[in-house]
Amino acid sequence: MSTTENSALVRRFITEIFNQGNLEVAEEILAPDYMHHDPTTGQFGSGIEGFKQMISLYRQAFDLHIVLEDQIAAEDKVVDRWTGHGTHQGEFMGMAPTGRKITATGISIHRIEDGKIAETWNNYDALGIFQQLGTIPGKR
Repeated sequence: MSTTENSALVRRFITEIFNQGNLEVAEEILAPDYMHHDPTTGQFGSGIEGFKQMISLYRQAFDLHIVLEDQIAAEDKVVDRWTGHGTHQGEFMGMAPTGRKITATGISIHRIEDGKIAETWNNYDALGIFQQLGTIPGKR
């Protein structure tokens, strides 16, 4: 696939799965042995089913919306700089809903293989999320 096609695949990943909650599309765009490397959600297994469980957790807890700020593609990698927004309206990691609005920024790197996303590495402001939710001292 070209870098343009890889970028479009990742935009579809964010739009349809994260923003629209269409988990069925995961089967189409993720490799069967997809690996999602995330510093805060290690409790979910690998593969498509583990990824769906993780997305379900976030979408049940927040009215999640991801905005792509920048995207860079080279060879088999696509890098996204994004901002996530949501209101805490469901249980999240044992925390009752607070009704607080949160904003988090992050960077994700996706590796494309045979026209599917094979691997994703996430790095985002998890500390800022918990500070905004009031579970640890800091900004709100």
